[in-house]
Amino acid sequence: DEVRALISVWSEKNIQQQLEGSIRNKGIFEQIASRLQKFGIDRDWKQCRTKYKNLKYEYKLVKSVQDSGHKWKTMKFFSELNAILGQKRSKQFSSSNSMDKVNMSWKDSKPNNDSEPDEDDDIISNASEDPFAAHIKKEVPDIDEDSLSTVSVDLMVDNQTKAAKTDGQLSFEEPVNQFKVITVNDTGAGRHWTDEEVRSLIETWSDEKIRQQLEEATRNKEIFEQISDKLMESGIDRDWKQCRTKYKNLKYEYRALQRGNSQHGTPRRSMRFYDELDAILRRKSAAETHEGRESLQSAPEIRTVMEDMDPSTRLYSRLDYSAESDEEDSRSSAEEIFISNVKRKAPAEMSFIPAKRRVSETSAAMIKLTPNPDAVRETQGMYEAPTGPCKQGDDKIINHTVQLHFNPRIQGPHTQVHQRRKDMESAVAVATGLKIGTKLSEGKTKEVYLLPDFPGHVLMQSKDQITAGNAAKKDQMEGKAALSNKTTCCVFRLLHEAGIKTAFVRKHTDTAFIAEHCEMIPIEWVCRRIATGSFLKRNPGVKEGYRFSPPKIEMFYKDDANNDPQWSEEQIIESEMNCAGLKMGSCEVDIMSRSTLAIFEILEKAWATQNCTLVDMKIEFGVSVSTKELVLADVIDNDSWRLWPSGDRSQQKDKQVYRDLKEVTPEALQVVKRNFEWVAERVELLLEPVESGRVVVLMGSTSDLAHCEKIKKSCASYGIPCELRVTSAHKGPDETLRIKAKYEGDGKPTVFVAVAGRSNGLGPVLSGNTAYPVINCPPLTSDWGSQDVWSSLRMPSGLGCSTILSPEAAAQFAAQIFGITDHLVWAKLRSSMLNTWISLKQADKKLQECCL
Repeated sequence: DEVRALISVWSEKNIQQQLEGSIRNKGIFEQIASRLQKFGIDRDWKQCRTKYKNLKYEYKLVKSVQDSGHKWKTMKFFSELNAILGQKRSKQFSSSNSMDKVNMSWKDSKPNNDSEPDEDDDIISNASEDPFAAHIKKEVPDIDEDSLSTVSVDLMVDNQTKAAKTDGQLSFEEPVNQFKVITVNDTGAGRHWTDEEVRSLIETWSDEKIRQQLEEATRNKEIFEQISDKLMESGIDRDWKQCRTKYKNLKYEYRALQRGNSQHGTPRRSMRFYDELDAILRRKSAAETHEGRESLQSAPEIRTVMEDMDPSTRLYSRLDYSAESDEEDSRSSAEEIFISNVKRKAPAEMSFIPAKRRVSETSAAMIKLTPNPDAVRETQGMYEAPTGPCKQGDDKIINHTVQLHFNPRIQGPHTQVHQRRKDMESAVAVATGLKIGTKLSEGKTKEVYLLPDFPGHVLMQSKDQITAGNAAKKDQMEGKAALSNKTTCCVFRLLHEAGIKTAFVRKHTDTAFIAEHCEMIPIEWVCRRIATGSFLKRNPGVKEGYRFSPPKIEMFYKDDANNDPQWSEEQIIESEMNCAGLKMGSCEVDIMSRSTLAIFEILEKAWATQNCTLVDMKIEFGVSVSTKELVLADVIDNDSWRLWPSGDRSQQKDKQVYRDLKEVTPEALQVVKRNFEWVAERVELLLEPVESGRVVVLMGSTSDLAHCEKIKKSCASYGIPCELRVTSAHKGPDETLRIKAKYEGDGKPTVFVAVAGRSNGLGPVLSGNTAYPVINCPPLTSDWGSQDVWSSLRMPSGLGCSTILSPEAAAQFAAQIFGITDHLVWAKLRSSMLNTWISLKQADKKLQECCL
């Protein structure tokens, strides 16, 4: 009904004319969304635009298949779409027989996103499941939000080619339609890049220093700001976002061209600036291929499996490395798994090597694995499992992900299929060098496995199961494992980078991560900001929405048989729990309580940047079997909290939606899944910094350099960039004010730190001439320090600069200023407070034990 209503609005002549004639279409889709509201359909403009694109894409895909002779192919709402698009399409074909404008959908929610599932979960129709469409690979370049909604696809359609049946695989008639070149309007202003601008960009990109920075950088905004500045010197006005988008599109077009030309039977094509791009990218590819060969030769586990395999029972695995690993475009290669002609997407986020390689068909490395012979005899099909990027890091773990999907036509009990899957997973684990040991435990939503080759570590494997009421209600929700794992990994990364001790090591696959082996403490720690849920039942008289300040901490003993009874701190202490040799006393309980509060506040501040209220959450702690330390363990996913966008309970996105279901239907589960997808998409944004500020340290002379370096080092620990300058307010006041004006002029939030010995005129002069914060941090000496400090303390009226003697404390004060608006800086400050408190608590405990 929703799609039919959208098509009905779309079919109106004025809407069609606006869509065809506009460059920016946000206003049009807001109008469409408003019209749908009148029908009782609650969809925002982004969802309407995404569905519009998908319908156009699927229609044109089906239409092209029909034109190739397969008239039986159809899709839902084909006749309605044909009435709208058929006439327009015929005009396009009359003007050009080889060009077809095709709209493809990508994420509008954030600029640098991989191909994630959209909120509109029903975008996959019959057309997307058709084998004729299997060769069209949805790879899209990075574009800014609200950019043009069209992508030009160069379709080269020859006569139909018939593929013969070979090796038991089905054959299809399909047009040769595998090459595509993407061209996108790259700028926020709707202005195309001229040849001269592109040539200047490539020339700057080819600089060895720039190339090296792009390959090594995790965050590349500053690099593209440099590129933008260099272009400005040549008279080209492009900001850093436009440069980065064009850079990515050029790389994408080059690699799409390379893939198209490598396929047999397709005409060779070229592109503008091919030679210049080839000189940059092929040199990098050649160097990385050499590194890859060396790494393969150094993997004895893979060589052994390859040499000892029986050809009749082999599992083919093709190494496929994706295209790039720069800042916000580090996405995995399109890992696809073919099993009895069933195609699936493999995990989308892995650990990456800086290198990117693609092994061609003529030189593909085929790895032979030995699965269970019975499984192979029963399935009687060839398994081809392309694997994703792998990296051998310092911990010697090769991150190598494979998903298996079995042919649904195979008959037999469910247990046999399950066993075959386990056998195949074990075989793949051997090939990747990650040996899976015994299962330590299995919960409602995850399994924990030992890693024999890596003592002190375990594999946390998520399950596609959702439960409520201590598993009184449970259902299978396809894709939940990947969504939960993605959420957990992002949350733990955020906490780890802030300085919270966690068991998390790194993400391993789409559905699993590696963690320290911990003995879990059977207590759930719950932190609440707003009264809701079970708290209202246990505390009658408290109204829903009551706000706790500070947040309220509760403890629950994990006992499903007794519905997880609530415990007090005294009960935990008196239970004398002993986990991995660490006895749970008052010190440990206090540490867990303080940590729970800090973790909640860090995540609460982070979610606030997405206009989302963290209502409450539960976490668990464990004791590392290696270090005997208390660490945050288990998982934190969408089962662990309540999230209310805009503070509105009716918009809740957490598992409470599933708990509230009176009847679980497939449609209801899709709603729950969309909520989990929404959270998984937004949680990645929590790792994104807001526009960071900077600290500018002005010193009176280079003799104060050592003092200033301490400030810079401390700023770096908070993730704040720091610049050092030399100027004297006494000897060159005009130069001091010129430097000050330069930093004020670019609009970037700045804190000035004045470092001047003897008579400090630097701080007061700055403070009297800027509205930005100024901190005095004089390098006092033992001889005149007690007298010199007064020039920093005694200020004329109207000046408000503070004076902090310690360079580390001056950096901390600057961080506190930026932390008001930057949740990542605030998280580091909050974590530092917690860790300082914990160290004092543990020192006091050790001292008491010594005295006793």
